[in-house]
Amino acid sequence: MLVDLLVAAGVVLFPLPALVMGARGLLKRPGYNPDEPSDRVSYVLLVLLRALVLLLVLALSAVILVSTIGAAIREVQLHGLVYVFFALDVLLALLIVLSFGRREQRPVRRRATPAAR
Repeated sequence: MLVDLLVAAGVVLFPLPALVMGARGLLKRPGYNPDEPSDRVSYVLLVLLRALVLLLVLALSAVILVSTIGAAIREVQLHGLVYVFFALDVLLALLIVLSFGRREQRPVRRRATPAAR
């Protein structure tokens, strides 16, 4: 029962916040030029793939949470496929955080030198 609750806590602590971060960064793309049709097609494809990953993480997280909480309430053993789903969920959440879930980093400003030029 302790392992069931640890798996549920793992889903709540990492994939669900990654899902929120990914939803915020879904439409962001640095360097996008709306004037070029090839940029438009690649942008639509990119947003579509990001949305698919977000939906997959949402579905996996829901299945894991329902099954772990149900197994804890009924006091039955957790099915082995739930652990595989958990690993896949964590890997996809890591993909979200490292790719489009991060905040856009601003370019570093050069410090002005005190010397006269």
